Amino acid sequence: MTAPDDADLDARDDRLLESVDAEMARARATAGPLFRCGPGRSDCCHGLFPVNLLDARRLQRGLGELEGSDPGRARAIRERAAAAVAHLSEGFPGDARSGILGPDEDAEQRFCVRHWERACPALDPASGRCELYAHRPLACRSMGPPVRLGGENLASCGHCFGPASDEERERCRAYPDPEGHEDALLAEVEARSGLTGETFIAFALDARPRLWP
Repeated sequence: MTAPDDADLDARDDRLLESVDAEMARARATAGPLFRCGPGRSDCCHGLFPVNLLDARRLQRGLGELEGSDPGRARAIRERAAAAVAHLSEGFPGDARSGILGPDEDAEQRFCVRHWERACPALDPASGRCELYAHRPLACRSMGPPVRLGGENLASCGHCFGPASDEERERCRAYPDPEGHEDALLAEVEARSGLTGETFIAFALDARPRLWP
């Protein structure tokens, strides 16, 4: 059972996700046939990438909710996450016990390259679908069309967004969270936990660090 302040944080995070999802849906609709992704396209569900502690907390919340509705599926995710953590702990570019990545970005990049084929523990190997889709990180939610996020223009996904002119790309560009609500929520999560930094999805799903009740 979550405390009232946790429930309030969850509700504000849900509102952030609703606005991000609405903006991404608008961009995909604008892109029309240029956008070629769909259920079961899991190229972006392989490999490592860092997620912030708000993303990690959300994933833990999603796994906790799945535990209540479908314990078997939740257990399978936990087992995949634990197996991934056991493998990734060797040479982890940070503190493997807490799951927090260190400041050496070059070491982090080399580590990610070394494990570029590893599937996300939330990916159901049978269906090719994300088991925690509603609670996925913002990096996953904003994948596809060209995006402007945090004041930076990000490239579109080469797997799910077709060849386009510069004009077409700008027309399709998405602007999720232009007011920076994620930054405010992340600051709150960091203040509550006393932790800063990023982690990988496998470590978040193995409750390293534990950020959700």
